[in-house]
Amino acid sequence: MSTSTQISAPSAPPLEKQTTVGNYFVSNYPPFSFWKPEALGEFHAALERAPRADNPLGIYLHIPFCRKRCHFCYFRVYTDKDSAAIKSYIEAVIRELDGYAAKPFIGGRKPSFIYFGGGTPSYLSVDQLKHLFGEMQRRLPWDAMEEVTFEAEPGTLTDHKLKAIRDLGVTRLSLGVENFDDHILEINGRAHHSKEIGRAYAYARAIGFPQINIDLIAGMVEETDANWRECVRKTIELSADSVTIYEMEIPYNTTIYKQMKAEGKLVAPVADWDVKRGWVSYAFDELQKAGYTVASAYTAVKKPGAKFVYRDRLWAGADLLSLGVASFGHINGVHYQNHHDFDPYVQRVNAGESPVHRALTPTAGERYIREFILQLKLGHVSRAYFTEKFGADPCVQFAKPLQTLKDWGFLCAEGDELKLTREGLLQVDRLLHEFFLPEHRAARYA
Repeated sequence: MSTSTQISAPSAPPLEKQTTVGNYFVSNYPPFSFWKPEALGEFHAALERAPRADNPLGIYLHIPFCRKRCHFCYFRVYTDKDSAAIKSYIEAVIRELDGYAAKPFIGGRKPSFIYFGGGTPSYLSVDQLKHLFGEMQRRLPWDAMEEVTFEAEPGTLTDHKLKAIRDLGVTRLSLGVENFDDHILEINGRAHHSKEIGRAYAYARAIGFPQINIDLIAGMVEETDANWRECVRKTIELSADSVTIYEMEIPYNTTIYKQMKAEGKLVAPVADWDVKRGWVSYAFDELQKAGYTVASAYTAVKKPGAKFVYRDRLWAGADLLSLGVASFGHINGVHYQNHHDFDPYVQRVNAGESPVHRALTPTAGERYIREFILQLKLGHVSRAYFTEKFGADPCVQFAKPLQTLKDWGFLCAEGDELKLTREGLLQVDRLLHEFFLPEHRAARYA
């Protein structure tokens, strides 16, 4: 007589419930805390090498000025700079680009995508924007440009400025809406109000931006289920070409964390992770009913042809020339980041010195991990693509973490594709750590 024992598949680790301090969103690999000043020589050597054949070139420009600092913001931003300081910054950025334009890594390439991020790019005046755009194009022509993305805070957008931004060639206007409720906007430190959202959106649509994106944040302070549902309803009513949704996190340098620390609290005053994931899932469901397609862990697109060239090229290993304070990029296989304080950045550029503060050259294995985990955020990856590019099937290269995700019920294989389930997609950033090398898992991310 024999008996059989049924062995159940390993269950996923319990979802973290409360929102505590720390970086959740994974934007690069290896983690930023491993980038060091000692590697600056590797970066400068990368500038002197010709580019890899057929590798696209993009630009990121950080505009660090804001009307107010949002309580959840962890980017390098300033609310105290006068017109003279802003002018000095714009001239420094142009001078920084000057230092790169003739370097061998450009290799005759013209940028195919550019992203103006912040901060608040729309904080700049029309004259400042015209000057900045014009000087950048004189150094690296934009006639091969596929996408010009421009982040904007609704309250900074007059009709005159919107028309100028469109005339300057912006193809994707990204409106930092975050929420449609005035109380929630105010208590989270946002500078704009709901009426400014509708006015800016209506005029932007009227003058024909090819793509208008709306940003939302799930889990802002005092956000409720009813409020979230209303935000989703209003987003669908506006019929934006694309929608980006982020789950609220509380990194160390935010105002919310500083308040938590002062009060001796470990848990942030925002929704739990399971609530936030439930809200994003609800939004995706409603957007799909309205004709949208879920295009990544954070995006849904409606307009045929709506795309995110910056994201897709960056996640596929493109060179990214980053300009401005604290900005980070990737050139000829080397990660780098500029100095993270305003005055030292401007002073170094004006002195003819490099403003780059730290760098890292990933190994071949780390480059594979970086590209694989970033593309996994799309919800699906092609085995053939990675096998051809890196010379190893991801099912072999990442056999253990992929099996772990399968055992947890978050991933499946369909032909050439490895696909995340909806549940896996909603928590992809925490799952990506399964692919990290051991030395990177327990370390602080930034």
